[in-house]
Amino acid sequence: MLAYGGGWLDRAAALRGDPGWLAARLTDPASVLLPLWRDRCLVDAVRAPVRPAVVDAAGLLAGADETVFLGLDEGRALFAVDLSGRGEGEACELAGAVEAVDVRALVGELGAAEAAVLAYAKGLLHWHRGQRFCGGCGAATVVGSGGHLRSCGGAGCGRLLFPRIEPAVIMLVEAPGEPARCLLARHRGAAEDSWSTLAGFVEIGESLEDAVRREVGEEAGVAVGEVVYQGSQAWPFPAGLMVGFRATAVSTRVRVDGEEVVEARWFTRAELRARVAAGRPLGRIDSIDRHLLGSWLDARA
Repeated sequence: MLAYGGGWLDRAAALRGDPGWLAARLTDPASVLLPLWRDRCLVDAVRAPVRPAVVDAAGLLAGADETVFLGLDEGRALFAVDLSGRGEGEACELAGAVEAVDVRALVGELGAAEAAVLAYAKGLLHWHRGQRFCGGCGAATVVGSGGHLRSCGGAGCGRLLFPRIEPAVIMLVEAPGEPARCLLARHRGAAEDSWSTLAGFVEIGESLEDAVRREVGEEAGVAVGEVVYQGSQAWPFPAGLMVGFRATAVSTRVRVDGEEVVEARWFTRAELRARVAAGRPLGRIDSIDRHLLGSWLDARA
């Protein structure tokens, strides 16, 4: 299962609009509060392995900038609590934690469902911090629907703001014909001999497949024909959706843009397997690029 997927929560959308029910859940000792600080997880190092600090202390709410309802876990309400307005030390003290850690640093220690909930909480709280004022009239916005809506409080405006995601595409590009090869790139700022798949954000007015063809053409100068969907994953950096594809190039000619990509080349399966054997990982542990490369290597000998 891809990282940040497989969340088990019942998001209970029908209950978000019931303020009385939400208020009762916030004072219910069985409910769970998941605190975050400036997009980072508050962790308790006493636990083995380290786990995000999950507390049920109602006093935590008094120090929160925002509290949003995430859903139900076997009947227990789960809320995300944003402590970003506090200093890191104060936030840790409120949460009973020892430090704030990026989600990516925890993925190897978490189950897929746990990571999915953190991705959900991080993205939603990040969205709230950027939507405190209406982009149309500048008036302050008001939280509603358990944290899944903000509405403009300006006279005559009333604009409704809903959480947004930022779609991006990531693709493994195959060469036409034999021998079987895939295209990997070295991005600006990456270490020497550090290679990865191509990726990029989807722009307004284009399909996902269009975005694949445009990104590969812009960054590597390679024309792409067939594009086939492979899978997707939540990408909480801060609130994206990463959509994976396998694409077939029209030719093997490569011409990098020199800006985002400084080098690109074709690799055979034998070359990639040799890299793995030498201890060079293919993709990040939490990214769909590992799945794209692994499935390509497994396709045939």
